[in-house]
Amino acid sequence: MSTPQSKRFPQLTLETVAPESVGLAKEILDISSIGLGGPYNVMLRSPVFADRIKRLLDYLRFGSSLPMRLNEFAILIQARIWTSQVEWFAHYPIALRNGLPAHVADDLKENIRPRNMQPDEAAVYDVCMNMTKNYEISDELFKHAKEVLGEQQLVDLIAVSGTYVTIAMLLSLGEEPIPAGKPLPFPEKAR
Repeated sequence: MSTPQSKRFPQLTLETVAPESVGLAKEILDISSIGLGGPYNVMLRSPVFADRIKRLLDYLRFGSSLPMRLNEFAILIQARIWTSQVEWFAHYPIALRNGLPAHVADDLKENIRPRNMQPDEAAVYDVCMNMTKNYEISDELFKHAKEVLGEQQLVDLIAVSGTYVTIAMLLSLGEEPIPAGKPLPFPEKAR
């Protein structure tokens, strides 16, 4: 296992990325707060995969039917389940900027069911947690979530949740660190 600030894959740059991925790398640099670091450093090892997942991420982050507050909450749920330092570090401020109450995110970070959630937040939490922990949801939860979120938002919720499991796995595979000098969101997982 690598040390806290080391990575399993050397950091890619615009100069070292595969020639067929230069355009994609430039697109990533236009939107990424972590440059080509984090999941991008791992994804870009597989150029076709990187291109396709980037397109999916573009939809899920910027075109999803879910309000950004709920979308980012779903990402944070997976970040917490996976104890994904980079995922939490990157998405916590985005979630708060988009209206997720800090107490909801902070309770989640402490690994407790967030208190005082809005009905749509509770539906997102329950669906994500049940699908991740039990690999299914009950008919009752399905009916409730569909009433609260609607069909398209429910499908987009599963898509964002599952995609960010993939992102957490990529981050773990590469042992990608958060930016140097920043505190770890989950110090208990420090290596």
